[in-house]
Amino acid sequence: MSQSTAQRPGQRYGRGPAQRSDRRPRQREEEPWIPKTILGKQVASGEITSMEEIIQNGLRIQEAGIIKKLLPDLKSEVIDVGIIQKMTANGQSTRFKAMVAAGDFNGWLGIGKGKSKQMRIAIEKATNQSFLNVSPVKLGCGSWECRCDQKHSVPFKVRGKGGSVTVEILPAPRGLGLVAGGKIKRLLELAGLKDAWTSSKGSTTTMNSTSKAILECLKQTFSQG
Repeated sequence: MSQSTAQRPGQRYGRGPAQRSDRRPRQREEEPWIPKTILGKQVASGEITSMEEIIQNGLRIQEAGIIKKLLPDLKSEVIDVGIIQKMTANGQSTRFKAMVAAGDFNGWLGIGKGKSKQMRIAIEKATNQSFLNVSPVKLGCGSWECRCDQKHSVPFKVRGKGGSVTVEILPAPRGLGLVAGGKIKRLLELAGLKDAWTSSKGSTTTMNSTSKAILECLKQTFSQG
């Protein structure tokens, strides 16, 4: 056996420790926001400094960067994912869908949906849409048992409907917590509610309808208050 092919003392075949690549998934760096609309340029320059000012003037938000700058504490969370399959002339087509909720735990909540051939892109689209759909939620204490001045619940009873789902949110005393199930509870937490009773009717496992019902509820706290 030649010296070039013979195994030398202490030599091991295969990938040794020095050859192993400790690869970790690289996180995508967020690109710096470059405003494209007039409103975006006003926010970037400091002419507009709050979301309340945008809402009072009835301005339309078309860039997610505006929301990220004015609401830096906004957090996004995937609440539902799925697969869309359909037959086409070229065969079966598969796409992914995602639903993302964005909230700052202090009176702002938005929900967005996205579709794509890649799950990652679908989530990115849904996240961007959730920021654009952010709307204010009026917090308060509408419970006759509590009657405090803290913003821990809804100021009055609200009801919302989305598809076949109907959701009702009632004020609760401080310290009770959120009497709600699973994903409904998480959406209320993202909006900033700490105490509330809830009741729901319909297929609440369908997050598309359930999220619409919850958003309608929470928007009423601001529009009616």
